[in-house]
Amino acid sequence: MATIKGLHAFIIKEQFRRALEAKNYAFFGLTSKKPWNVNIIGVRSEVDIFNKFDDALLVIYRDSRANWEVRSYSITTDPGKVWQEKPMNSKGCALLVPDQYRGAYKIDLHRGKYEALCQRNKNVRVYRDANLNHEHDRDAGTIDEGMFGINIHRSRSTGEAELVNAYSAGCQVFKNATDFKDFMELMKRSEKRFGNSFTYTLITEGDLIGY
Repeated sequence: MATIKGLHAFIIKEQFRRALEAKNYAFFGLTSKKPWNVNIIGVRSEVDIFNKFDDALLVIYRDSRANWEVRSYSITTDPGKVWQEKPMNSKGCALLVPDQYRGAYKIDLHRGKYEALCQRNKNVRVYRDANLNHEHDRDAGTIDEGMFGINIHRSRSTGEAELVNAYSAGCQVFKNATDFKDFMELMKRSEKRFGNSFTYTLITEGDLIGY
């Protein structure tokens, strides 16, 4: 986990703001200086390393003094080896389609076990990868929309996982348990001010080129 403040945080905020606005996505906290209005942004790596935590999740927000702050975490936005080889869904393994999912998430119990950001409020879109190989296929012709439980949760309960394996069947999954705990503390701060409804934005590394 990295916590970024000051000028560096402002530069990162501007880079992501421009990238999101280029897609007509919302970026929170610009018109109001209220703290903890979080922008939760997943970045899918262009170098897709199968079964690895090779992506990033950033939370960009104003702190209690209305200054911009960024927290960056290591995650996967892709499913792991177990569910890639044996999909839960007969249509194929789920890979979340890059998009902004406004208000689709809330704090709830992941699989009834622990608090996470769970897809409870709105549909999301996923690619369906059904060929059982070790490549994450992203064919627009396979896109499926619905309530699939594409949650944002952790891998191991302590420490960190080296491989994704069964931790993700399409969810956005944290590599490190301490990072996830820090993330959820931020979410609860935001919930107190803005309610239990969260937007998740997934972009690709290429979306940031030029910003």
